[in-house]
Amino acid sequence: MARSEEQNRLARERTREGILRSAIELFAEQGVHETTIAEITRSAGVAQGLVNYHFGGKDQLVGAVADRWYETLIGLARGQGAPGEMDADARLRDVIDAALIAAVAHRSLQRVMLSLAHQPSTRRIVAESEQRHSDAVQFAEQAVRSIFAERGATDPALEEGMLRTLLEGIAGRYAASDGSFPIDAARRWVHLQYGLGEPVGGLSA
Repeated sequence: MARSEEQNRLARERTREGILRSAIELFAEQGVHETTIAEITRSAGVAQGLVNYHFGGKDQLVGAVADRWYETLIGLARGQGAPGEMDADARLRDVIDAALIAAVAHRSLQRVMLSLAHQPSTRRIVAESEQRHSDAVQFAEQAVRSIFAERGATDPALEEGMLRTLLEGIAGRYAASDGSFPIDAARRWVHLQYGLGEPVGGLSA
């Protein structure tokens, strides 16, 4: 019995997702330049030509990996409470925790992004991905600035930039480690630095 168009669509989505997940894991383990398309498709259990079909080539696959990172962060940011629903401190807790949850839950992806951002040959791909998501990134930045404005900061833009730098540093250290970096202790330190009290629950497995 022939598959329906919906079944075919779902099969294509599963194949694309399998290739993307395999690429993320292999890029994290071996590096982008050291990983071949053949290795990725073998890991995903699909024909090698399907990378070109779904992505167009290796550079485009790397771009899709970068897109996944921005989509992950934006998705977590959208889960935060709106200004009318939560006070500024509660929203700031959510910002901090969302970034660190992403660092733990998507460690391989974070490792790939660190590598891509630091290699001259792939910085362009990361910059292009960031540009594709620029509206959502700017919206998230403005949301954090509004939090600091509500908290009485004299320079909310500076506060947002400093917090982003801090969280990116923690996430990077965790990704670069073997998982032993004390991310729960780092989270607690950040919460206390911003006068948010003790965090609830833990992040690490």
